[in-house]
Amino acid sequence: MSALNLDLPGGPMGRDVEYVTADFQRIISILHEVAGIKMPPTNEALVFSRLSRRVRDLGLNRFADYIAHVEAPQNVAERDEMVAALTTNTTRFFREDYHFETLASELLPGLLARAREGARIRLWSAGCSTGEEPYTIAAVVMQHCPDLAACDFRILATDINRRVLAIAERGEYPAACAEAVTPDLVPRMFETAGTDMVRIRPELRSLITFRYMNFMDPWPVSGPFDAIFCRNVMIYMEEDVQRRVWAGLASVMPPGGYLFIGHSERIGREFKDQLQLVGKTTFRRV
Repeated sequence: MSALNLDLPGGPMGRDVEYVTADFQRIISILHEVAGIKMPPTNEALVFSRLSRRVRDLGLNRFADYIAHVEAPQNVAERDEMVAALTTNTTRFFREDYHFETLASELLPGLLARAREGARIRLWSAGCSTGEEPYTIAAVVMQHCPDLAACDFRILATDINRRVLAIAERGEYPAACAEAVTPDLVPRMFETAGTDMVRIRPELRSLITFRYMNFMDPWPVSGPFDAIFCRNVMIYMEEDVQRRVWAGLASVMPPGGYLFIGHSERIGREFKDQLQLVGKTTFRRV
């Protein structure tokens, strides 16, 4: 394949896969329609590089044909594949660790007391990626409540990318990933899974339910969720979509529920009567 030539707007960008800039415009329009994600013009080369192999794998030699295939009503699975190819999934265990410190010190004492009295407790990892976030939540909860199996305490983990959900459900990671975990917690979280691999322990896996979810579709959840982690998801969405999602999250949280967002994200002032800032990128439902 020839090198991408962004100096030729609208011109071919590869020898074996026919592509013009108009194809990029249609692809990012579909991405926005399907997933609410805004893709800037500077990402044209990225879109080409991530999708060109998929075009070839389908036996096509024009991006225009691929777009027609994606837009066909019966090809929902291919739209999912396109979204998976174009979304970025960066995560690790205990990422933005101050959120988990807040979970342990401010939320869990009350939640666990209620759970031991028979209350239903639900947490949600929205945009869970490959699973490190919900497994970290589960580890923190289990660390403070060894008898959790006797309680009605569950974690929902959702994502729009079915590929990463499959990895999350498997719960197996390169051993190097465990380096982000404090040494005392490593044996509580992991068991050996072959050479240079670790597996999340069954007692943690049993706390979590993984599900596909697209914020642009009708939400298959009703809550209430006592805490929601929705971190580094909104940064790819336009403001109108962000407002709809923030409003939706607030609607499934009880008074006193906590919402954790990413360090680059902001919640508009229109939510000040619903979501009160109580810590670093941490909000409490009023």
